[in-house]
Amino acid sequence: MTVKRKSYFRRPEWLVIGIICIAANLRAPVTGVAPVIESIQQSFNLSAAQAGLLTSSPLLVFALFSLVAAPLARAVGLERALFLALSAMVIGVFWRIYPSIFSLYAGNNLIAVGIALGNVLVPSLIKGYFPQRIAFLTAIYSLMMGVSAAIVSALAIPLTEYTPWSWRTSLFSVSLMIIVSWLVWLPQIRKGPRRHNHTANQQRTPLWRSSIAWQVTFFLGCNSLFYYIFVSWLPSLLTSLGFGATAAANMHGLMQLASAVAGLLILPVVRHFSDQRPAVVCAVLPIFISLLGLLWLPGLALLWSLLLGLGSGAVFVLALSFFGMRVNSTAQAASLAGMAQFVGYLLAATGPSLMGAFYDWSQSWVPMLVFCLVVATLMLAFGLAAGRNVKI
Repeated sequence: MTVKRKSYFRRPEWLVIGIICIAANLRAPVTGVAPVIESIQQSFNLSAAQAGLLTSSPLLVFALFSLVAAPLARAVGLERALFLALSAMVIGVFWRIYPSIFSLYAGNNLIAVGIALGNVLVPSLIKGYFPQRIAFLTAIYSLMMGVSAAIVSALAIPLTEYTPWSWRTSLFSVSLMIIVSWLVWLPQIRKGPRRHNHTANQQRTPLWRSSIAWQVTFFLGCNSLFYYIFVSWLPSLLTSLGFGATAAANMHGLMQLASAVAGLLILPVVRHFSDQRPAVVCAVLPIFISLLGLLWLPGLALLWSLLLGLGSGAVFVLALSFFGMRVNSTAQAASLAGMAQFVGYLLAATGPSLMGAFYDWSQSWVPMLVFCLVVATLMLAFGLAAGRNVKI
């Protein structure tokens, strides 16, 4: 009797590879805009507030499509929904390099549609397939997001300065990884919606009335607001301090690389303790130190950039882990992720344009740093509440 061997493309190892590939595209296509934003401003004669829309409008898209993600996954399956997300990103990355301001914004926002779906559905996928490895796979997933974003930021200025298409070459550079991810994920579309006998009852849990759900939501939201402000304006802040464009772009990339490494550092605290409040304190403390450092000792901007990334990345991994740890089912995980990212990114969307407007008004980055100190204080408060060992 012969045993039919399971196709490699249907094995868990291939699914993990696919998750890693998707993770590589959930930050870099949007954060890679910041290092070349001044070149884009010059090309289209944009104000700082208008340029800030290139990073803030995708956050509005993140918020809107975070609510669409869970119903879409229930209708067509997690795997097929993620395939649709990657397909939107493939179209968007080609569209945004077309030489018009409309195409730039439209393509950028179509990429954001794919990222929004991926941000919600990947934690749910991990919860469904690897319930005993949530913290570990979340850290790896976060690591890949940060590494790819760091590489794109580091290459942004050389690609802009030494290629004929200038900043368009930099924005188009992410297309290779998106296409590879689309191909790697292709075998997964054979899977339909997964059915669970207990899903219907648990799906009735009123997340919008749950205090722990709101605490997780605002913990992620404060971090998203803080992170995307710095993703948008850190290079400009650094150049105002006297650093060159290449050095500023490199520090921007290092901030994102540090955010990736943070997941691996915070992982032991998350895995070995049922109460994550100590991890929350360890994650938020570097953010306070870096903001005060930028205010008082701006000459050490490299150190502060690394600490910014380290703290924000650790908070991000904790928030993603809470999507699985504070719920009882895959359906709840998707719903909590959708709620948290809808509210969180809606909050974060105000940041880049608001800080750009503050700078246009004051010609100083000090108001932005003070505002971020207030956000970090709120982040700590919500994190300590969300870090308790309770479930919805």
